Amino acid sequence: MPRPAIDYYHSLLTPELAEETDALMRKLLKERGLYFGDRPLCVVLRPHFYLEAHWTWMKARLDILLSAFRLAHEACMANAELRAELMMEDYEEALLPYDQPRIPPWSTSRLDTFYIADKGVLKCVEYNAETPAGMGYADVLNEVFSQLEPMKRFAERYHVRYMHTLGRLKDAILAVYRAWGGTSEPQIGIVDWSEVPTLNEHEITRAYFERQGLKARLADPRLLEYRDGHLWAEDFRIDMIYKRVLFSELVHRMGQDNAILRAYRDGAVFITNSISAKLLAKKASLAFLSDEAHEGMFNKQQLKAIDDHIPWTRVVKERKTLYGGRTIDLLPFLADNREHFVLKPNDEYGGSGVVLGWECSQEGWEAALHQATLRPYVVQERVDLVEKPFPSWIAGALDISPRYVDADPYGFGGDSVEACMTRLSSLSLLNVTAGGGSIVPTVLIEPI
Repeated sequence: MPRPAIDYYHSLLTPELAEETDALMRKLLKERGLYFGDRPLCVVLRPHFYLEAHWTWMKARLDILLSAFRLAHEACMANAELRAELMMEDYEEALLPYDQPRIPPWSTSRLDTFYIADKGVLKCVEYNAETPAGMGYADVLNEVFSQLEPMKRFAERYHVRYMHTLGRLKDAILAVYRAWGGTSEPQIGIVDWSEVPTLNEHEITRAYFERQGLKARLADPRLLEYRDGHLWAEDFRIDMIYKRVLFSELVHRMGQDNAILRAYRDGAVFITNSISAKLLAKKASLAFLSDEAHEGMFNKQQLKAIDDHIPWTRVVKERKTLYGGRTIDLLPFLADNREHFVLKPNDEYGGSGVVLGWECSQEGWEAALHQATLRPYVVQERVDLVEKPFPSWIAGALDISPRYVDADPYGFGGDSVEACMTRLSSLSLLNVTAGGGSIVPTVLIEPI
């Protein structure tokens, strides 16, 4: 990690400059709608830095990991027994035949990782393969921070490269749309519930698409109609859905006979990411890759990437498996070793249902473990968190305090990592919309 660069940046922040920078940052974020209630999306005054070499290494390793996820997807689509290990719901299984196998199910995805760059330690704890969020936020934060005086002064000593995502998003969704059979520029519906707290990000994305010459509209699933062979948001025809609503929420709230799924089954609208992306959006996808039962599926390069970068993960159930090279009886072993493990529901987001073994009592852990046997859950080995100092203006003073940092690189087309979101938190469960966190720009640097 570029500690000299961090120290230099912090040295630029006199109390007077820190106060001015905080005021301008909050003003720019407010103008762009980047607040959750009365709290700004970002509350720190420094981006997260990577040396170019550190980013190049991370990208190369995660590209290999993406190839392993892609291979697992192909195998599960072709084999119902393998697919059962991912614990798809009945409606998901029923919709899978409507996916076209020649089309990548992901235009975009996100690998949530912890990266200790100077030690070459990279752990991927989740694969967000259905509706990866944050791309619009990342681009606007780049714009905001580029206007702040500390970054202008910092750029006099370091080459600075911001990581942009919305252009790559546009190219990726148009590529899969054309693979589906679209021949003209699509009219895009950015589909999610109108009350979600991240609607401001959807608006950022819509405005970007419009600036690029694409017609786009935010659309609530409840207000869509399927008529005359097309999906409509009032008088706006939707050719492509850039789907931000989760399939599970769509079906659980509106049933399987809603306008979106009727149009999808008829081939009248293209959806990205598609239903089969749900296979790897399940937390059990990491168990699938890391389970010794599937070693024969992957090549040596992929196996090394899996071993190096995916924490030991298993579906919670009665079974024997390998841990640290020895055979264990899974449930009793987990009951006796809570400090080393975290429980995660197979298909939730935003930290919902997650139980950190080292933060609960033995009684609480055993109760959570029992509940995890009653519905789809995975258990994952604890990973080392990354902690770095970040400056903030708090109560009239400059405060430089440690924050937990995770790296969330975006994959495009299912095969290449090209950009990265960074989240910070004072809590060990990092999630911005749950409160207590920030998103900051991810900036690549080299000394001039």
